[in-house]
Amino acid sequence: MAKVQKIKGFADLFPEEAAKYTFMESCAREVFSRYGFGELRTPILEKTELFQKSIGEDTDVVGKEMFTFPDRKDRSLTMRPEATAGVVRAFIESKTHQPGLISKFFTFGPMFRYERPQKGRQRQFHQINAEVFGAPEGQADAELILMLTSFLNRIGLKSLTVELNSLGCHECRPAYKQALVDYYKSKDKANFCEDCRRRMETNPLRVLDCKVPTCKELVKDAPLITDHLCADCETHFADVRTILDGAGVTYTLNPRLVRGLDYYVRTCFEVTSLDIGSQTSVAGGGRYDGLIQSLDGPDCPGTGFACGMERLALLLGDRELPGPDFYLAVVDDAAANEAMLFAQALRDKGLTGEVSFSGGSMKSRMRAANKSGAKTCLILGGAELADKTVTVKDMAGDKDQETLDRAAYLAGL
Repeated sequence: MAKVQKIKGFADLFPEEAAKYTFMESCAREVFSRYGFGELRTPILEKTELFQKSIGEDTDVVGKEMFTFPDRKDRSLTMRPEATAGVVRAFIESKTHQPGLISKFFTFGPMFRYERPQKGRQRQFHQINAEVFGAPEGQADAELILMLTSFLNRIGLKSLTVELNSLGCHECRPAYKQALVDYYKSKDKANFCEDCRRRMETNPLRVLDCKVPTCKELVKDAPLITDHLCADCETHFADVRTILDGAGVTYTLNPRLVRGLDYYVRTCFEVTSLDIGSQTSVAGGGRYDGLIQSLDGPDCPGTGFACGMERLALLLGDRELPGPDFYLAVVDDAAANEAMLFAQALRDKGLTGEVSFSGGSMKSRMRAANKSGAKTCLILGGAELADKTVTVKDMAGDKDQETLDRAAYLAGL
């Protein structure tokens, strides 16, 4: 009988790798709280219609990538492919919104998309998300970008590129979409990839985001959204840039930058890095006014971003786990029970460490202590048991050791 193995695209994170995720989450909580954000936890499973209505049925995410299945009552459920839709659903369902009130949330957790697994991208992947509801101003977008760059700097990432664009609004974008369609018609449709031929009819902006070289070449002279912005969108985008300039955030204007989901309007941005090979996106986001109302919620603007934790983990490289404070080596079976009680007393003092459980040779126990990375090795054998002492060996420096009264040692901590 074949052994059971993990599902393709689903990774096990052992302590050395999981430590990176814990570190990122801790830094996010630290940084985001300075900006008035609170943590929100939403379910992994949602009704499929939530993503169909929010992301858009013509997107690749909904059309090709979602893990969708019927439950026992034949209701269609989907494992969340992104976080924003679930946060919006929770916000609407809570009925807490009031005009003029701004709500700020951040989330962590796994997302699921049926894609080809590759470096930094799995079918179960993890994101850090931040969302702001109730603020239509460009200042809210700028604050998000400032918070995002502060977070990325906090985890130690420096060589990053911020790309910035405005996608216009529901007033000015229709004219731009028509300009794109007219441009595409001037080209031989057969030269575009199959996806782009479909997108020309359903979502012309997404053609600009195609990574196929022939499509990229075909759209290089396409009309620019920034040439079609209405006066309000111009002012909104200028506010974002003014704040980023004043805060010293370096960014590149990229009029070809679009987002992969239908709900984005006005500001969109992406943070990329060259540190893991070819240019790779590690975070992105933008404004989605109208999304909340489209899901039968109040007419409330929104803006947010998402960070891909797998890609950030690659950028972090190898991080050393902090070693435990002690390793308690039992070298006589008779001392095993007393060693457990002594270790518990050490932990009650706030120390971290482990016990060897049963007796063994001094050589094997010291080998285990070295492997644990503990700062101190505590030795408990027959003599120490009788004398109510413990032998303390410094595992750093010159590795001196001394035998001390156990009660006095605890009292000195």
